[in-house]
Amino acid sequence: MLWPSPPWEGITYWALDLETGGLEVRNDPILAVGMVPIRAGAIRLGEAYASLVRPDAPEGIRPDSMRAHHLVPHDVREAPPLEAVLKEVDRRLREGVLLVHNAALDVRFLRRAYRGAGLSWPGPPVVDTVALLLKAARRARFVDPDAPEIEPELNLAAARRRVHLPDYGAHDALTDAISAAELFLVLRRRLAAKTLRDLR
Repeated sequence: MLWPSPPWEGITYWALDLETGGLEVRNDPILAVGMVPIRAGAIRLGEAYASLVRPDAPEGIRPDSMRAHHLVPHDVREAPPLEAVLKEVDRRLREGVLLVHNAALDVRFLRRAYRGAGLSWPGPPVVDTVALLLKAARRARFVDPDAPEIEPELNLAAARRRVHLPDYGAHDALTDAISAAELFLVLRRRLAAKTLRDLR
């Protein structure tokens, strides 16, 4: 028996993005967090949260990551420590659903950060826009099997362009969280998702 799932617009989603000192979840630090909520189907920019994060070892920021997000050790030297930022993240995550672009990376970084700070992971439901892009592509092929097979763009900026959303600067945590939130709203409509279950 399936349990009833709440209507999608009756839930608060917190779109989140992280900027990190590299892509190694075990070792690389979180350098910035950006979050923005979607309430009643609308992005609430006035409630956005963003913070730089002071890593334990600023010299651990990989040069290739600096080229992407332009954060250097000097930028994060006076930032709040990870534990203080995680308290703000946690308060928001306990309110609803975590929305990310590429859960395989961001959720793993978050879970490791929670463990390192001695916090219990709140285990929010997760909606991943990468998974929604794949789901939308499967649905399109099912509806029209003769349509030319086009692989979905999974890069956030490229996926936004394909659905005619504007270009934003990339690799800023808050901007990327807003970008993911906007993409989510387009994909939700394309999938005609009516409940949270339809989005997972």
